[in-house]
Amino acid sequence: MIKNITGRVDFIESLRGKSATFILALSNSATSSIKGITQAGIPGSIYLTPTLDSEFICTGQVRSMPNIAETPKGVPTPALISRAIHTLNPFNHIELLDLGLEVKPHIDYFKLHNFDIKPSDAINNGANINALDIFSKATAFGQAYECKDEYIILGESVPSGTTSARATAMALGYECDKLFSSSFKDVPNSIRDEVVYDALKNITSNDDVFSILSKVSDNMIIFVAGFILGLNNRIPIILAGGTQMAAVLLVVNSILRQMNGKIETSNLSLCTTSWVYNDNNSDIKALINMLDFELNTYYSDFDFSSSTHPALKLYDDGEAKEGVGAGGCLAYGFLNGLNKEQITKKVEEFLA
Repeated sequence: MIKNITGRVDFIESLRGKSATFILALSNSATSSIKGITQAGIPGSIYLTPTLDSEFICTGQVRSMPNIAETPKGVPTPALISRAIHTLNPFNHIELLDLGLEVKPHIDYFKLHNFDIKPSDAINNGANINALDIFSKATAFGQAYECKDEYIILGESVPSGTTSARATAMALGYECDKLFSSSFKDVPNSIRDEVVYDALKNITSNDDVFSILSKVSDNMIIFVAGFILGLNNRIPIILAGGTQMAAVLLVVNSILRQMNGKIETSNLSLCTTSWVYNDNNSDIKALINMLDFELNTYYSDFDFSSSTHPALKLYDDGEAKEGVGAGGCLAYGFLNGLNKEQITKKVEEFLA
């Protein structure tokens, strides 16, 4: 049910039956307001996607809008998958990272970490991020973070995040132009290409890593990279995501190159969905193989083939692939005895 992309199965098997904290990184970027760039949410209100996702993960309800986030084609958020796992075999703790939200989630009793970070501008307008400040806050948070469980599953909800991930990796010099996934089945390459190439025009030969990140990246990518380095391998962590999390690792890689540093990765891994791994329009394995360090990476072999719900069938058709920690949460479910039929049934109940 959990299959290797790179490395060995030993790391993920060592977590079987262990307790986990689920952390969800949330942020907004004005990139998502560019028409046609993303379908990760409700048209006209895509900025609410991370807010609604976090509300649903924590409470099973959306409170900032009447309906849960879904694409124009009716594909519901992958938060349904992560919530289904949590309902069937709960995470011990859920924590949220506010990395620049337009609207704060309406929840109580759940830890919401606030870092005084503002939403970023569109990458084709220079993003206008203080990357070094965000990175410094993240490393300090990682150094001080005390996990109440045996490992961390870290997901994200950032509309238009694959576009900024692609721009980030390309700006850092990686040859990866066609390797990043999208929330679309039929990827709007002309729109994405224009936005990414306009963003890259802002990069100069004098820019260091943090100057580049300030111009073309997003808050989540920068923060999670800093958090990883701040943790310094103290706590086992699964980066629960697809090509966006691969971009996080490429940022870590570039920072280490600039600082002539090294990283121990025995407690670091990535886990995505089969929809990302099998996507013909991206290549997460190729991105992982660009790293200077070895990494155990996986995908959860899950689909909705046993479902008759038309909205869920769209996942298998390629209309949504990852998000809100779905791949890592599925792995957690499998490690704790859940099967595909149980998870599918629970997701269907949410849509009833």
